[in-house]
Amino acid sequence: MSRYLGSVCKLCRREKEKLFLKGERCSANCALDKKRGKNAPGQHGAARVKISDYAKHLREKQKARRVYGLTEEQFVHYYKTAEKMKGSTGDNLLKILELRLDNVVYRLGLASSKKMARQVINHGNILVNGKKIDLPRYQVKAGDIIAVPEKYKANAVIKKLVEGSTSNVPVWLNFDKNKIEGTIVSEPLAGEASHPINSQLIVEYYSK
Repeated sequence: MSRYLGSVCKLCRREKEKLFLKGERCSANCALDKKRGKNAPGQHGAARVKISDYAKHLREKQKARRVYGLTEEQFVHYYKTAEKMKGSTGDNLLKILELRLDNVVYRLGLASSKKMARQVINHGNILVNGKKIDLPRYQVKAGDIIAVPEKYKANAVIKKLVEGSTSNVPVWLNFDKNKIEGTIVSEPLAGEASHPINSQLIVEYYSK
């Protein structure tokens, strides 16, 4: 699978907003807060161009892809899955993306960024209902319990993360700091995504 190996700050500059691809580090030292960061990347980044309707739809789709760290092929797969579900395709899409294991690990505070969450999962340091899961794309569901192995609980990094984890945990998740264990209380509702995304623009993009 292809991976983006360039500067993630350029991705935020392209979308002209903080995507928090480095986690909380983006709050303190972000390229968008600097003069150079006000422009899109590239030699023509400072040029003023009129944004077409197509460009608005494309940028929203690209923003969602980057927030969740997906390739175009993966994103299209999730979109097609959302189309087949009952209800709003846009809301279904965001629900599927939010229930990816890597996103849940990040939102529970067990990783400082979604990139780190994928690494933690790939290394076998996440348990779902007591079973080791090493697939970041794994879809969790209401009632699932997310935990870490006993040996990982003593890790200095996880201890530091756990100390500040409960403040940003969304209402559809519950986190027990003492057990270092999270529970999927319910499925996320519209508007409870990890980043503000206009899913209707994405639906219109793929509908053309």
